[in-house]
Amino acid sequence: MKMALVTGISGQDGAYLSKLLLEKGYKVIGCDRRTASGSLWRLEELGILSDIEITDFELAEFTNIYRTIEKYKPDEVYNLASQSFVGASFEMPMYTSDVTGMSVIRILEAIKSINPSIKFYQASSSEMFGKVKSNSQNEKTPFHPRSPYGVAKLFGHWATVNYRESYDIYAVSGILFNHESPLRGEEFVTRKITKGLCNIRLGINDVLELGNLEAKRDWGFAGDYVEGMWSMLQQEKADDYVLATGENHSIREFIDITSNKLGFNLIWEGTGVNTVGIDTKTKKTIIKINPKFYRPAEVDELCGDATKAHSILGWKQKTSFMELVEMMTETDLSRCKKIQL
Repeated sequence: MKMALVTGISGQDGAYLSKLLLEKGYKVIGCDRRTASGSLWRLEELGILSDIEITDFELAEFTNIYRTIEKYKPDEVYNLASQSFVGASFEMPMYTSDVTGMSVIRILEAIKSINPSIKFYQASSSEMFGKVKSNSQNEKTPFHPRSPYGVAKLFGHWATVNYRESYDIYAVSGILFNHESPLRGEEFVTRKITKGLCNIRLGINDVLELGNLEAKRDWGFAGDYVEGMWSMLQQEKADDYVLATGENHSIREFIDITSNKLGFNLIWEGTGVNTVGIDTKTKKTIIKINPKFYRPAEVDELCGDATKAHSILGWKQKTSFMELVEMMTETDLSRCKKIQL
């Protein structure tokens, strides 16, 4: 039986990846911060918590990382853990740099010392591209990160490449564009929209405040993307891959689909920070702009080109943008109704 060690087990990707690995017959060791106890609800929701061995894991502590890998001797390590909220990285740049960037070196050093044949997957990010100059981004597109998070992810990405080339470790980076799901954290704009509008529909809240509505992202379903992660570690040769849908949509479009699904008749008035979303059925303003949600340096538009993953991995997303938004909206509406009872 193969064994996989998954960092960030309590997150969206950790949950979906663990479910996939269990279905493929793996023993899964889930790494979680000691201070994150009580955060394993995603594993419970997928019905897999009892099938995973959870162990304490601190990205900032090399001794802990070394001992964990030495104890379990996994065949594969999937590093999905990080300070993953882009907005927060501006408020805590040094912490983000350490746990999102330097932690990659700590894990790779442990693998190099204990058993260089362990396969390593690094969760890179489309935020590394940042200020793009091309319509779509692939593995050869230059990087220009626009946040401490993007900078830290870029460090981890190049560290992975360096250890692959220097020490012949099977180490890959998955450059994943935005991938969402009903298991996404509520601090991310997609869940903020679906949950926020559901709460307005049920009369729990009156207004949803957001930032830049015009930012465009390439959004896919996380459940599709973890299949690509696993596939990257099954190839004969280690390499890096972009996973993306190849189309992008604005935050405003995401709101429009969500509001329509919930029965609102939303129209937009005003421009910039004075933009408001009004439900014509009730004549009430349900969306406002709050400048505090703007980032110091914005990434206006990202769109991935996953041609390499299509041709070599045979990977392709299965879930459309419309299906993704409706799935998330339906799940949040059900959750909000249960809380009301």
